[in-house]
Amino acid sequence: MKTKNKTAIDIFETIRSQVQAQQLTPGQSLPPVRQLASELGVNRNTVAAAYKRLVAAGVAETRGRLGTVVCETAGPGEQEGGIGHSRLIDLSSGNPNPIWLPDPALALAQRQSRLRLYGDAPVDPTFQDVAYRWLVDDCPSPPEIDLAHGAVDAVERLLAAYLVSGDKVAVESPCFISSINTLRIAGLQAVGVPVDEQGMQTDALEAALAKGVQAVLITPRAHNPTGSSLSAERAAQIRAVLERHPQVLVLVDDHFALLSEAAFHQVIPASSRRWALIRSVSKALGPDLRLAAIGSDRETSQRLRLRLASGTTWVSHLLQDIAHTCLTSPLVGAKIERARADYKHRRDLLLAALRAHGVQAGHPCDGLNVWVPLDEDVEPIILHLAQRGWVVRSGTGFTVQEQVRGIRITTSTMDADQAARFAEDLSLCMQ
Repeated sequence: MKTKNKTAIDIFETIRSQVQAQQLTPGQSLPPVRQLASELGVNRNTVAAAYKRLVAAGVAETRGRLGTVVCETAGPGEQEGGIGHSRLIDLSSGNPNPIWLPDPALALAQRQSRLRLYGDAPVDPTFQDVAYRWLVDDCPSPPEIDLAHGAVDAVERLLAAYLVSGDKVAVESPCFISSINTLRIAGLQAVGVPVDEQGMQTDALEAALAKGVQAVLITPRAHNPTGSSLSAERAAQIRAVLERHPQVLVLVDDHFALLSEAAFHQVIPASSRRWALIRSVSKALGPDLRLAAIGSDRETSQRLRLRLASGTTWVSHLLQDIAHTCLTSPLVGAKIERARADYKHRRDLLLAALRAHGVQAGHPCDGLNVWVPLDEDVEPIILHLAQRGWVVRSGTGFTVQEQVRGIRITTSTMDADQAARFAEDLSLCMQ
């Protein structure tokens, strides 16, 4: 390896250039620190610093005894959504039931929208008022209000406002697919914290924080994929843990807020310096309505606005108009109430059918899915279910570090007959 100068930055730039020119390929090992230091006639600490910088920049990664290797090119990863096989019943999508989604065109037609131009307020004042009232009671202090293009976009922007490639983020394990992809593409390290029926486990969270975690991403209810929600007791325990780490960024992704059966329990302590509560409208109003309201402390809000300022600086005011109309409409509100009851009814249909066949599922659960933990290899069961006409989501896609064994079944459109047939088929596949 040739380099004109011999500082850590010179070595870093040389290796990065070779990766960009494909002279070094993904998966290829870099020379051991001692060997490269000897070849270049520099101190080992200089090479070690260069390698550390390469890892932080997402160019390389450390693999224990394998040393430092060039990172694989990041792909999109597994995505939410249906498989789309016409001959199979798709229970993998994680989608809401279309019958409960309001017509956005009708909602927009019900109000007189005015044209907005560059320089107008990023958050429409009427929507800001609705968002503030939606968030304020569940924030540790009166929040600043911002918007993003959905909950996943909000999480990405908030993490990018504070963290750099290589930083560690504590997430639930199993973890929401989109959160895994967000962290991986940003070069952040996901540290899995196991989840039980009461949510993120406190001792494991404490251990993750001891490893130098810079941010914690928590789903307070309707956790995807397990459907668990934080109990009041567990939320208080998590809050006590986070009180001892006031510098850690705390992100609460309350994506199912409009439809959840569970009560919201606060995990952000008053001592937290950096925090945000995120609430999306996608499950109740439709995934294509790309809008999430964010309540945060002032510094976090300012950083987020800087992230937005380099682009359009706002979420479409037309989307804000639609969301405002829906969130303030008694008719839409009544429809959301019926949807909440219907989703619970469909979950309960499957849970009862599974119990009747001796299949243990996660319970209690909330959301659009039911989670079935498994002890054996998941893939043969997935294959056997497909042969019987069903598509479900494998737990593999929700894996952080520890292998996740289970299947996620979307129940949002499932009827009683399907629930009974699926439970019988699953029990046969597990024998």
